[in-house]
Amino acid sequence: MSLAYEVGLPLVAEADVHAPWNGHDTRVLIMAVLGIAIIVVLIVALKVHAFLSLTIGALFVGVASGIAAGDVTKSYENGVGSVLGYVGVLIALGAMVGKLLADSGGADQVVDTLLRGRSGGLPWKMALIAFIIGIPMFFEIGLVLLIPVVVLAVRRTGARAMLLGIPALAGLSVLHGFVPPHPGPLAAIGVLKGNVGITLALGLLVAIPTVIVAGPLFGRLAAKWVPIGAAGAALEVGSGHHDSEPERPQDGTSAAPHNPQHAAPQGTIQGAAQGTTQGTSQGTAPGTVRTGTPSFAATLTTVLLPVVLMLIKAASDVWMSKDNAIYPVLQFIGDPVVALLIAVLVAMYTFGTAVGFGIPELSKKIGESLLPISGVMLIVGAGGGFKQVLVDGGTGTAIAEFAIAANLSALLLGWIVAVLIRLATGSATVATVTAAGIVAPLAGGLSTTHIALVVLAIGAGSLFFSHVNDAGFWLVKEYFGMTVGETIKTWSVMETVISVMGLLMTLLLSTFL
Repeated sequence: MSLAYEVGLPLVAEADVHAPWNGHDTRVLIMAVLGIAIIVVLIVALKVHAFLSLTIGALFVGVASGIAAGDVTKSYENGVGSVLGYVGVLIALGAMVGKLLADSGGADQVVDTLLRGRSGGLPWKMALIAFIIGIPMFFEIGLVLLIPVVVLAVRRTGARAMLLGIPALAGLSVLHGFVPPHPGPLAAIGVLKGNVGITLALGLLVAIPTVIVAGPLFGRLAAKWVPIGAAGAALEVGSGHHDSEPERPQDGTSAAPHNPQHAAPQGTIQGAAQGTTQGTSQGTAPGTVRTGTPSFAATLTTVLLPVVLMLIKAASDVWMSKDNAIYPVLQFIGDPVVALLIAVLVAMYTFGTAVGFGIPELSKKIGESLLPISGVMLIVGAGGGFKQVLVDGGTGTAIAEFAIAANLSALLLGWIVAVLIRLATGSATVATVTAAGIVAPLAGGLSTTHIALVVLAIGAGSLFFSHVNDAGFWLVKEYFGMTVGETIKTWSVMETVISVMGLLMTLLLSTFL
């Protein structure tokens, strides 16, 4: 297996990107813009599902660009298959680990451990919790898990909500945009023939300072702009029976540990915790409810295991001779599919049988983990189809010619395109897969390291200024009980800080790598 993941399809149609501009180039570029406009109108104005919108836009661009009518659907299907054949497996395996982490109480264990100690460090701890939990979990799942925890900590310490909320949100958002196995980065890696391990390593390098700036540091400013306390839907979910309990003394030495039975959303950790007690008392069959909780060490080991394996593979690619006897072994166990599969198998023990779940119950939970991601996988696949139609119709060549003439790098062009599509559609995933397809022609001659930086730049652009057309915007607004204006001043600005910071970090790294 080569350093780059080979999707087996050309990134640029058979043409010279240094050839003079011609009428066909103008035509296909106009058709690409119209195709993107169609996608935006369908998603934003007509509320059509992103999968259908991308499919319709791809077929329009294919026909309008001059691809033979009989070959348009073949081009689209090839693009879908080339992306989903690799990315889909990783998304599925990542979802399995996330589901088991939530239902076993492992996420609670991380929260409980890190919330102990002095309350002054809570913003940094919230960012760290989100960073750890955000590695295997999709943004929405992590959001549902963490916001009630944030609100509970706010109630116990008397801190302003944004002081603790922004760091948690920043940690989740950065992981979602920059780090595999999240769908957006994986889709861009597949389209651009990137290396998952190298992208993961550089993604973490970009993510850490970005979380610091957009999280605890910006959180102090956001708390002054919007000085609210615990409120909103998360207060309802996270309160539980605490209203009847005496408040913990505010001595400034400790933040109360998170109680999962009261603070977690129904159907996630709370459901598992309640199910254990109820199942035991009502004689539920053994193996259907958990009887314990994984330790902090076991939880951390399981979550970080695939990350470590992929980083080891990336290191062996750079520093180890291919003739070394252990090199093929490291390549195998560090392959993203194998690394995540190993993590799932380990999670079935640490988050499964070790805490009381039987094999039938584990199989049920793994099946349930796949249901929420079906829509995401279809969107990612349709984005791959749209990309391939752009390539086969000659749009890729035209864009490459334009970028070369304008002296625009793939990194900067990818960020700009992702920003525009993000602002128009509200979807980070749609922005990522579309931008990756558009800049793919410029990535053909880049090194594996610089392809990874292009992926990260696109991921940064896909997070720019979340607003009213983004479901995440409304989730944050309702959970924290803010107005639209307050949500813009906190969440939307935070997303913009992440986006700009991510671009600056990738530009900085590109000058040294």
